[in-house]
Amino acid sequence: MTVRLQSASTPAIRAEGLTKSFPGVRAVNGLGFEVRAGEIFGLVGPDGAGKTTTLRMLAGIMPPDAGKASVAGCDVVRDPEGAKHLLSYMPQRFGLYEDLTVDENIRFYADLFGVRKAERNARSAQLLQAAGMSEFRKRMAGKLSGGMKQKLGLVCALIHRPKVILLDEPTTGVDPVSRRDFWRILYELVAEGVAILISTAYLDEAERCHRVALLHQGKLLFCDTPANLKTRLGKDVLSVTSAEPRRLRSRLEHAQGISSLVLTGDGLHVVVDDAARRIPEFEARLKSANVPFDAMQQVAPTIEDLFVDAVSGGASPDA
Repeated sequence: MTVRLQSASTPAIRAEGLTKSFPGVRAVNGLGFEVRAGEIFGLVGPDGAGKTTTLRMLAGIMPPDAGKASVAGCDVVRDPEGAKHLLSYMPQRFGLYEDLTVDENIRFYADLFGVRKAERNARSAQLLQAAGMSEFRKRMAGKLSGGMKQKLGLVCALIHRPKVILLDEPTTGVDPVSRRDFWRILYELVAEGVAILISTAYLDEAERCHRVALLHQGKLLFCDTPANLKTRLGKDVLSVTSAEPRRLRSRLEHAQGISSLVLTGDGLHVVVDDAARRIPEFEARLKSANVPFDAMQQVAPTIEDLFVDAVSGGASPDA
């Protein structure tokens, strides 16, 4: 399935029927979507969903077994080398040189793309300031924190002003401050008309994207804006807090009316057919089993609720 844009303009990224298999597994299965210029599009799913394989195919690093892909109007399958000058791909482990300084790493990547000195100096100053790293220009990359290394990787990836950016789980393991800085840079790029495709296993990061594709086992489940995705569950969601969440789950998981449930740290999110009917039933069930709980109330659905329900066989994915 391909999710197409309503606009008549040429998309910055287009994937049609992308398929890739490895021994014993189909990593990506007929995946299709389009991304606009000036849009942050999220590929969201757990490990093994096919996110990295998809990005590698779009970057021209890995050829698909089937399907088409284009970036900034360039056919990635037919002309992968040509596409590389139009995009930046930042893998999970970006190729920083730890024995070079921040400035030297930036200069190296600028030279790779033929960026002139004056443009490099102006661009790097702008990006380092946005990343909160201006005072670290002379520090060895190997001495940076994990979050700062990721921000430096992004600066290097952006030094030649690409039209399309592919980011593979860039905020995994990054501290909250660096994560905030990272997203601030992305929003500034959107204002410049850059198309950003970002993969993440964090469903809360989907809220930061303009549109989101939820992936599971190489297939696209849903593709829409975060706001629209939350309305597509079509069921009620209960939040139940407890000092013993695992006992809570054990007692409720086989109760009637439950479509899916997930631990949230201090309790459960439970997708049910009818909140008004099920709340008194569940309260009585827990009290009879002496399972402590503090509150049970209906809450607004989240993207995580939709995803968990879909992979549990509840919500119906896009056709």
